[in-house]
Amino acid sequence: MGFNVSKCKDAFMAFHLDKGQVSKYLKPLLIGELAPDQPNSEPTKNQSIIEDFRKLRSTVENMGLLKPNSLFFFLIFLHIVLLDIGAWLTIWYFGSSLVPFFIGVALFTTAQCQMSWFQHDLGHLSVFSNSKWNHRVHTILMGVVKGMPATWWNNLHFQHHAKPNCFRKDPDLNMHPIVFALGKKLAAELGMKKKKFMPYNHQHKYFFITGPGLLLPFFQFSVFYFPIKRKEWLEVALIVTYHIRVCLIYIPLMGFTCFMAYYWLSRFLETCWFTWVSQMNHIPMQIDYDKNADWLSMQLQATCNVDQSFFNDWFTGHLNFQIEHHLFPTMPRHNYWKVAPLVKSLCAKHGIAYQCKPLFTAFGDILHSLKDSGEAWYDAYMHA
Repeated sequence: MGFNVSKCKDAFMAFHLDKGQVSKYLKPLLIGELAPDQPNSEPTKNQSIIEDFRKLRSTVENMGLLKPNSLFFFLIFLHIVLLDIGAWLTIWYFGSSLVPFFIGVALFTTAQCQMSWFQHDLGHLSVFSNSKWNHRVHTILMGVVKGMPATWWNNLHFQHHAKPNCFRKDPDLNMHPIVFALGKKLAAELGMKKKKFMPYNHQHKYFFITGPGLLLPFFQFSVFYFPIKRKEWLEVALIVTYHIRVCLIYIPLMGFTCFMAYYWLSRFLETCWFTWVSQMNHIPMQIDYDKNADWLSMQLQATCNVDQSFFNDWFTGHLNFQIEHHLFPTMPRHNYWKVAPLVKSLCAKHGIAYQCKPLFTAFGDILHSLKDSGEAWYDAYMHA
C-alpha cells in the first residue's frame, strides 16, 4: 500500500516544499485504505470548493509564485542588519543621554520586529527553494539574532496555521479564558457556566497593556524552557550566544542599569508591535470550535487582509496579506499581491467573504471584537 501525495489533504500540500521527501515519514503511519464502498469525501467539506482550490494551487505552481526571489530576501536581511548596527552606532557615538537612548531603542526595536517577520519567512520555507537551507538558516538566525528557538516557534505556529481560530486546536487562542473571552459564542458559553477569571466586559480597555505585558514574560520563559525540555542543545547555545553578544556590545557603552532599561523597553515595544499586527487579522474574525471545513472556507473564516501600501507591507512583514499567506504558507511574501486577485475571484464564485480593510480600522476592530465578546460574556454571566 503506497502513499499517494495527490490525494493527501490540502494542509499537507500547503506546508511542505518537497512532498516526496516528507511522504517517506508518513509510510509507517499508513494503517490501511478505504474500502471501495466507503465515501472518499467528508460531508462537512464542500467538494466543489476543494476542487476549485486545488485548481488554483496548480495555477499558482505553474505561474512560479512559490519560487523565492533571492534579491528580495537579501535586501530584507540587509536592512535588518543596518537597523541593528544603527542602534549600536547611535549609542556608541552619541552616548546614552535621553535623545540617543530613545533613537537607539527605536532602531533596535524595529530591527528585532523586522527580524520577526524574516524568521517567519524562513520558518515557512519561503526564503530558499530547498527545505534544509530554510531550516538551517532559520535555526541560526532565530537563535543568534532573535535569541529564540526555531523549533519552539514552528511547534506553535504550524498548529495555528492548521486550525486557525479553532478553540483547543489553535494555540494562539490559549489566552481564552484566562485573560480574554474570545468570540461571542465562546464568551457566552463561558458566561453561562458562571466562570470569571477577568472582568471580560472591560477587556477592550486592558488589552493595550495586558496583551503585550503577558506575552513578553511568556516568550522569555518559553524560549529557554522549550529547547531545554526537548534537549535542543544547539538552540540553547545559540540563544545564550545572542544574550552574550547583546550584553558585550551595549553594557560597556551604557552600563548595566541603563542597558536593562534599553533592552526591556525595546522588547516591550517589539511585543506591542507584534501583538497588534498578529491579532488584527484573527481576533475580529470567527472564533469557534473546529467545524472540519474545507481548507479555503476555514482559512477565510479566520483571516482577513489589510490594504496594500509600501508602509503596510513593510510594517506588517506582508502579513497584511494574511488570507493569501494562510492559503499558501510556503509562498514567498513578495508574491502575495500577485495571487490575491485569483483568490478574490474564487471567493466570489463560491460566495465566501473576502475581507480587506485599512490598517487602523483593523487595529480598531480588535478592540470592537473584544468589546462585543466581553458584552456577550457579561450578558450571559448576569442573566443566563
